[in-house]
Amino acid sequence: MTGAARAVPRSILYTPALSLDRVVKAWTYDADLHLIDLEDSVPRPEKDAARKVCRTALERSQAPQNIAVRVNELGTMEAVHDLVMLTECPVAPGFVLMTMVDSAVEVALMRDTLASAGLRPQIYVTLETPAAVAGVDAIAEAADGLVFGSADLAATLGVEIGWANMLPARQAMAMACARHGAACIDTANYRLAEPGALAEEIARVQELGFHGKATVHPAELAAINSALRPDPERLRQARRVVEAVRAAGDGIALLDGNMVGPPFARLARTTVALGEAWEERFGDRAAPGVRRDGEEAAHERR
Repeated sequence: MTGAARAVPRSILYTPALSLDRVVKAWTYDADLHLIDLEDSVPRPEKDAARKVCRTALERSQAPQNIAVRVNELGTMEAVHDLVMLTECPVAPGFVLMTMVDSAVEVALMRDTLASAGLRPQIYVTLETPAAVAGVDAIAEAADGLVFGSADLAATLGVEIGWANMLPARQAMAMACARHGAACIDTANYRLAEPGALAEEIARVQELGFHGKATVHPAELAAINSALRPDPERLRQARRVVEAVRAAGDGIALLDGNMVGPPFARLARTTVALGEAWEERFGDRAAPGVRRDGEEAAHERR
């Protein structure tokens, strides 16, 4: 989806909706976006209870615009129940994350279904099926953001999760997100027993153009945030590049002994726009919190 730069979460913390206390506890951690999971991390016999946890958490949240809900696969009865819960809840999450999507048609159906109930969250899609990778351009155009799902994709391919075998999907995803201005979020790190694995993944996806990274472990947030949140010095330098090229009549300029020109200025403007959008939405890093007894809901359905 093209247009003005949107605020992209740089860190997403997944928490299963197995306990209200567990969900609320997660809000004390410094993540841009707090995701309540109704899908893989919730066993089937506990799905109904999880939906009740999710609804109660949304109703108690002080900042539901920075909460995401991962729903079950479209086309299942669990997804139907998830959507009924969301549409009946008086407080809407800012994001809904879809799973096992194969085409942009599913994204449009989800958006239209929620809109029919007055809900207009950002729609993120987990890119985790071969069909989705093949149709990633259309999906990125239909969605607000993509989250790479390495575990399910690797399982379908019959391979272990590795950098080389996941690279083509990551590259296709980064290109599609860049074309359509969609958020580009990397998968969670599964190599927990390998020191340095998280930093290695962050550095590599940064080189590809990813904006953020998901995690299920609060201990990883500091590294993710430090690497991926907008850096004030980088933003300052980007503004200098923009000004230097403008002063050169949108031609080639020298800045600190280095050559910069229109392509550098275009990258710099993108960097500044994304940084400013992030700062406005997530910069204060206010946790979703818990609404005090008797306090009016500040963020109702839009």
